[in-house]
Amino acid sequence: MPRDFVPPTPRRPPDVTSERAAARRAGERNRAGREREQAKRKRAIRRQRLLAFGLLALVGGAIALTVALAGSGPARTHGANVTGSSGASQKPPPSTARPSSYAVGLRIVGLLDTSRTINLPDGSSEPRTLTTEVRYPALGAPSAIDVPNAPAARADGPFPLVIFGHGFARTPGLYARLLQTWAQAGYVVAAPVFPLENAHAPGGPDESDLINQPADMRFVISRMLAASNASSGPLAGLIDPKQIAVTGQSDGGDTALAVAYDGPYRDPRVGAAIILSGAEIPALSSFTFPRGGPPLLAAQGTADTINPPSATSAFFDIAQRPKYLLKLLGAEHLPPYSDQQPQLTIIERVTIAFLDGYLKHTPGALQQLDSLGNVTGTATMLAEP
Repeated sequence: MPRDFVPPTPRRPPDVTSERAAARRAGERNRAGREREQAKRKRAIRRQRLLAFGLLALVGGAIALTVALAGSGPARTHGANVTGSSGASQKPPPSTARPSSYAVGLRIVGLLDTSRTINLPDGSSEPRTLTTEVRYPALGAPSAIDVPNAPAARADGPFPLVIFGHGFARTPGLYARLLQTWAQAGYVVAAPVFPLENAHAPGGPDESDLINQPADMRFVISRMLAASNASSGPLAGLIDPKQIAVTGQSDGGDTALAVAYDGPYRDPRVGAAIILSGAEIPALSSFTFPRGGPPLLAAQGTADTINPPSATSAFFDIAQRPKYLLKLLGAEHLPPYSDQQPQLTIIERVTIAFLDGYLKHTPGALQQLDSLGNVTGTATMLAEP
C-alpha cells in the first residue's frame, strides 16, 4: 500500500433517532409559529370588533343626543339661548293669534246700482246710489275712534263682513259707536245710506221705498266682496266671503230680516242675522223661516212704542233655532243703539259674542251670551241654541 495513502474516515451510519428528534423540534417550531400567527390574527380580529362596537356606540350616542336636543322645547332651556354653528340665537316662531282689538279705519265708498233707479221729486229718475260707510280693522293703536283712510290690518285678515241698515229718517252716523265697536273687534262693517229713507233724501224720507232696501243690502254685499277680490285697492283681500252677517235697526232691521230669511229677498251668503227693534216688512206678506237658516239674535226694548215688543215676538217665535232674544227692560226704540247707557254697552258685548260665536267660531263665545245678556234690572236673555 503506498505510504502516502490515507484511508478514508469511515462514515457513521445515520442516527435515525436524532433525525426524528430534529424533525420533531422543527415541527414544534413550525407549530409554535403557526399558533403565534393565529393568536396575532385573533387579537387583530378582536381589536377590529372592539373598534366596530365603539364606533356603533358613538353613533348611537350621537343619535340619542340629537333626538334629545330636537325634542327639548323652549321650556327645557330655562331661559338659555340655543345657538347653532354660527352662534346666532334661535327665535321661536311668531304667534299666529290675531289681536283682540284694532284701530278703526273709515272709508266712504260710493256704490252705484245702474240696474235700478229712484224717482226724484221733479219727476226725473237716476240710478240708485248707495253711499256706504266702511269701517275696518286698521293698523295703529287700538281705538274706537274713526281714522279716515287708515291702512288696513290686512296681514291679520281676512275678516268677517257685517252689513248694517239704518232706521227710517236716520243715517249710519247715529250708530257710529256701535259700528266702531264691531270694527274694533275685528269685523269689516259696511253701512249704506239708503237713497230714499235716509234723513237727507231728496224731497224728504220716503218709507214706501223700504221694499227696495233688501236688494240694496244684497248689492252692497256683492260690491264689498268684489272690492275684496280685486288684485289691488284699499279693501283688497280684507273680507272673508264665507263669513257674512246682516243687521240693522228699525227699518234697517226689517231690511236685514228679509235678506236673511224671506225667500224672494233672501241672500244665501248670509251666515248670521242681528235684528235691533225690527220686524217683518209691512208691505210684504208674512214668510216662513227656512230650515237651516242663519242663527238669529233679536234685541227689543220693552218700552218701545214705535216697534213694540209684539212685532219682534211675531217673527222670533216662529224662527228656527239657533235663536236668541235680548230684552232691554224699560228701553225705548232708538237710544239703546246710539247712546243710552248701560244698554248700549250690553248691546255691544252681546252682539260681539254672537258674531264671534257664529262667524269667527271662537270657542266659548256663545257660552258668554247668558251672562252678558242677563243684567239685573236692565236686560234679560232668552237663549234657544
